[in-house]
Amino acid sequence: MTLKDMPAVVTGAGRGIGRALAERLAQCGAPVTLLARTRGDIDAVAAAIGTRGGRAFAVAADVTDPQSVEAALIAAREHFGPIRILVNNAGTPGPYGPIGVADPHEWWASQKLHQFAPLLLMSGVIPGMQAAGGGRVINIVSSAATLPIAHLSAYAVGKCAALRLTETVDLEQRAAGIRAFALQPGTIITDMARSTLASPAAVRWIPDGIAMLKARTAAESAADLERCTAVVAAMAGGDYDGLAGRYLDISWDLETLARDAARAGDS
Repeated sequence: MTLKDMPAVVTGAGRGIGRALAERLAQCGAPVTLLARTRGDIDAVAAAIGTRGGRAFAVAADVTDPQSVEAALIAAREHFGPIRILVNNAGTPGPYGPIGVADPHEWWASQKLHQFAPLLLMSGVIPGMQAAGGGRVINIVSSAATLPIAHLSAYAVGKCAALRLTETVDLEQRAAGIRAFALQPGTIITDMARSTLASPAAVRWIPDGIAMLKARTAAESAADLERCTAVVAAMAGGDYDGLAGRYLDISWDLETLARDAARAGDS
């Protein structure tokens, strides 16, 4: 697969899943703009990509701030040209606790990251994708997008909204060659997962979630990360366009689903 002429933007690219996705896209040839708030993290990722022969450009940005996002996207386009791939990956797990206990301001800050940030990024790239003849948007969601979870409402509501945004964007833009995907990336032990494990509030309010994370082996986590990056690269390259506009899980047999969708479209 080659993504040579497909400039990409990845949010939350300084560590964890975002870093791995940016590295995989660059490995496939995409010039990648890395967005995150911590400059040192994305500079390190850009340097690592460069040593492997890839192209990466680091832009420190607050993806919940309209002016910051606008400036970041202008810089990305000036550096690599029209953006053809957008991966909205930035997220946060908390706050934890039932409504009435969870801090409403922290709860709303979570919505800004999970809903408003993807909205800002998609709004910023769609006109350019239309002019370029198409593009692909990949929103990293969670199984929490599909069901209510007690004491984890901020995360679940945010991911649910991101899923519905994905469905809507694909419906609106598919005629312009723009496809949107909502992907459940698996259970990967990242810094965010480790912060959840270390959180007294999480231990108190979501013990089942804590037990699930503790039971996850390093090998299982690594396998999910490898599968996730491979799926995102395939999505970016158009392999799964027949599955766009819906929730997808890396544990599913996406290859068979895509073949079935293609056959149904040809019939």
